[in-house]
Amino acid sequence: MTEQLGVEPEPSPDRVQPRDLLADALPPRPAAPAKRMNPIVEWIVVVAVAITSALLVRAYVVQQFAVEGESMINTLQDGDRVLVNRLSYRLHDPRRGDVVVLKRFGGGATERDLIKRVVGLPGETVEVRSCVVYIDDRPLVEPYLDPEVQQRDGCGSDQAPTVVPEGAVYVLGDHRGKSSDSRAFGPVAEEFLIGRAFVIIWPVGDWAWL
Repeated sequence: MTEQLGVEPEPSPDRVQPRDLLADALPPRPAAPAKRMNPIVEWIVVVAVAITSALLVRAYVVQQFAVEGESMINTLQDGDRVLVNRLSYRLHDPRRGDVVVLKRFGGGATERDLIKRVVGLPGETVEVRSCVVYIDDRPLVEPYLDPEVQQRDGCGSDQAPTVVPEGAVYVLGDHRGKSSDSRAFGPVAEEFLIGRAFVIIWPVGDWAWL
């Protein structure tokens, strides 16, 4: 007689195994709590990042300057504060009419950063005669000048025809009778341009785009 081997019947698809019941009965394992930074350390990091960001912005993007003197009246008054875009001339060349801040000249104790307006560009011939600026023998229209200020204080010295070298600009103050500018120290190399002043921020009553 042939011996029959016992065969375990396959479980029915509807049958639930005991191990499945146990797994369903157990709650999910909670995730390990994330480690939190010490609040003091967290504040130190925030302050450090804020200070570093402010210093980087000041050094490479926007800087505040205080105007001293009368050389840019009536565009700028003594004591006005302006914001200067330090990236401008990394992105494009200086443009006629830009109000620019120049680095100190000479290094003397009385020297300071200057703020002037670009009137002449590389390769152009600039001449100042009887209160009129000529660029390549054509009179320059300057709506930012105040005729009453010019009439009261004059226009300062004239300028014989001067060719602006490559990589330089010719700058003048808007208050021509009270400005030491390229008529005195010649065209300014672009490397001396700190940036372009673009807005007056103080006093509030003087707020204006430049």
